[in-house]
Amino acid sequence: MAEALRIGLAGLGTVGAGVIRLLAANHALISARAGRSIEITAVSARNRSKDRGVDLSAYAWEDDMAALAARDDVDVVVELVGGSDGPALALAKGAIGGGKGFVTANKAMIAHHGLALAEAAETKGLALKFEAAVAGGIPVVKGLREGAAANAIERIYGILNGTCNYILSTMEDTGAAFADVLAEAQAAGYAEADPTFDIEGVDAAHKLSILAAIAFGAKVDFGRVDTGGISRIRAADIAQADALGFVIRLLGMADSELQDDGSRRLFQRVKPYLVPKDHPLAHVDGPTNAVVAEGNFSGRLLFQGAGAGDGPTASAVVADLIDIARGEAGPAFSIPVDELVEMTPVDPGDRLSRAYLRVTVNDRPGVLAEITAAMRDGGVSIESLIQQGRQDDGGEVLVAMVTHEGREACVDEALRLLADSPSLTAPPFVMHILAS
Repeated sequence: MAEALRIGLAGLGTVGAGVIRLLAANHALISARAGRSIEITAVSARNRSKDRGVDLSAYAWEDDMAALAARDDVDVVVELVGGSDGPALALAKGAIGGGKGFVTANKAMIAHHGLALAEAAETKGLALKFEAAVAGGIPVVKGLREGAAANAIERIYGILNGTCNYILSTMEDTGAAFADVLAEAQAAGYAEADPTFDIEGVDAAHKLSILAAIAFGAKVDFGRVDTGGISRIRAADIAQADALGFVIRLLGMADSELQDDGSRRLFQRVKPYLVPKDHPLAHVDGPTNAVVAEGNFSGRLLFQGAGAGDGPTASAVVADLIDIARGEAGPAFSIPVDELVEMTPVDPGDRLSRAYLRVTVNDRPGVLAEITAAMRDGGVSIESLIQQGRQDDGGEVLVAMVTHEGREACVDEALRLLADSPSLTAPPFVMHILAS
């Protein structure tokens, strides 16, 4: 058997400790599949004395994790620290600059700096791998890069944040309010003390921009992901969606549109959607991730599993290490960086879709006519309308509408016409409907 692949591990939180446990528990199996042993030689973390539930005595300790990149007994650096910049990025640059392969679970860093890191790795013939950065233990990056490599991917979409999915599916099951379920998710460890990145869609947008680059050969363009979250969803929205035959899920969605001149434009959105109950994503509950890729020859592919946690994420990290041990490097984004295309973003206003609109207004004569007039003047055709009075809120009325398919710009215009209405008690809320 070939010489061992020697690992420097930065970050000893739940995932880092999980990597150590996995390499120990499955050592013989991993060695057989990799063709050589994979061994941790050095580690680094902020607190040397913390009990992490794993034995670290066999590894050299570096107080400065950047030193891992300079060690002669390290072939590959694994970064599990997090953060788009700062120490994690410095370590990535140092490792690749020092001739080391690099494995990370850091979706923010790849979304912001992945192209530069990939270009540096390609120049030196090194591996840059980040399976664990997207959808935890689900091998969706590998699935796109390898399993679906012969296909032109027409659309990729899915549930990319387990925290939001837990909140929404729990609201479905219990009828509880968003704030109450968020507090429950925080107590259960599914949501951070500051949940902003999760509930406002930023985490999912990081992941979507990475998947879009791999799927469509586009340059990573996180800054142009149309991003929104779930914090405005009410229990009433959940109930109305159910009555209409839908569930609500936070989805990341991307596709590439061919233009008349042969160029392509890129659509990227993370927003809550109404998902038909007969769609596979409607049955994904709890803190689970699921990604759908539609290939021109493979058809619909569904990747589903745990999107976070020490075991699933460690599994993805070690899968990358096995690839490196086998000598499988290849371009990080499936094709070389200099062949990735900077795609112009699609104007979402030109897209055709159906939408769910929720408007809350004062209960007074003529208000419904005002709403329907705004829809008419904006060019929106209403498929169904539900008016629900809420006597406990001083006569506030919730009006929920589902539109026929039409340009999204028409919905925007109708809401603009309503924006200054004194009848509104809260800003209107829009969710698009996933076409099955």
